[in-house]
Order: sequence, then C-alpha cells, then structure tokens
Amino acid sequence: MNALEKLANPAYALMRIVTGSMFCFHGVQKILGLFSQSQPAFGTQMWFGGIIELFGGLAVMLGFQTRTAAFLCSGMMAVAYIQFKWKFQLGAMLFPAINQGELAALYSVVFLLIACRGAGKWGLEKG
Repeated sequence: MNALEKLANPAYALMRIVTGSMFCFHGVQKILGLFSQSQPAFGTQMWFGGIIELFGGLAVMLGFQTRTAAFLCSGMMAVAYIQFKWKFQLGAMLFPAINQGELAALYSVVFLLIACRGAGKWGLEKG
C-alpha cells in the first residue's frame, strides 16, 4: 500500500473536485432548472438549499474559500438528512440504506473532511 501513498494528495484533490462539481450540479438543477422537471419556489428552504449547492459546490470544486464552503455544505446535508431522511420508524432511522439517506449522509461526511483539510492540491487557495 505504500506505493499508493504518493497519490494521496492528487486523489484527495480529485475527490474534492468531483464532489464539488456533483454538488454544484444539484444546485444547477434546482436554481437554473436544467435537466430537471421542476424548480423550487423563490425563497423556500429548497431554493436556499439549491443556492448553497450551486455556490458551495462551485467553491469546493475550485478550491476557493474551501473550508468555509465545505463546512456550510456539510451542515446543510446533515440538516437535509435529519429533516428529510431520518424517519422515526424502527430500524429506518439508523440505516441510510433503508431510509434512502445515503447520499445526504455521505455528502455530509465528505464535506466535513474537506472542511478539515482545506483545498489541498489544485485549488485556488495557497497553503
């Protein structure tokens, strides 16, 4: 496994870029209505979520104000998981595979990691 250690920084950067771009695309769908059946009404909770997805995902992808953007995105996805996926049914509450909250839980944890580590390689930030 030591052979892969030299790829740790580029792999982290690739994870940050891909995660940010996929998250940004969710915002594009909500805010711009591209590749989407509907758009949330202006000023609703879903609309604000789309704004965070669009601009937070873009910032994470570019490595600009990465820690702040990723922390905001992580918190938003934790709230989304609890509010929309955490069902108060025996078993469903604890297992994202059952309550269909896998994506929200995973985004929340990945963005928390990015908030802790920062932009890393290939970002607009230095340091």
